[in-house]
Amino acid sequence: MNTTTPANTVTTPYVSTFLGNRFYPLEPRIDRVAIEDIAHGLAYQCRFNGQTQAFYSVAQHSLVVASLVPADLRLAALLHDAAEAYLGDMVKPLKVLLPEFAALEDKVSAIIATTFGIDFANYQPIKRADLIALATEKRDLMPHSSERWAYLDGITALPARIVPMAPGAAKQAFLQEFIRLQMDHGQSVLN
Repeated sequence: MNTTTPANTVTTPYVSTFLGNRFYPLEPRIDRVAIEDIAHGLAYQCRFNGQTQAFYSVAQHSLVVASLVPADLRLAALLHDAAEAYLGDMVKPLKVLLPEFAALEDKVSAIIATTFGIDFANYQPIKRADLIALATEKRDLMPHSSERWAYLDGITALPARIVPMAPGAAKQAFLQEFIRLQMDHGQSVLN
């Protein structure tokens, strides 16, 4: 009797989160969307597939983006990359080649938006803030990347330089900002 499992066989249909919740990527569904799972997942993922001069988390990136939009969009901006806590931060060239992944990311983002009562309909200001953050990150964290990124044409980096935070500090800052924004909007902070 052969007890080995072929490498391409899915043995569990879910991914366990930091808090022990289950994310089912093939459906997709999340047993319980928890802000601590999101904060932890984003804080311990390095932007640009780790190709930066210092560790710089998706959580810190999200904090920068949230700081650049009007107050009514800050919670949506803070959570604009929250799906990456469950799916990972895929580099742009691969994401373009894998439209199924983008569709999955959209579904997970919709689950998160529903959970936290946010609306990504007014995404243009968030996208612009995302590009400003990206231009700043390229300048400060990728000094050897001298090639032109066409989608940054006309985008000016922030005057202040990025000082990368340790993952634990980024997680705490993300959670504190989430709680502050939820309280500002009179929402529950229990998720």
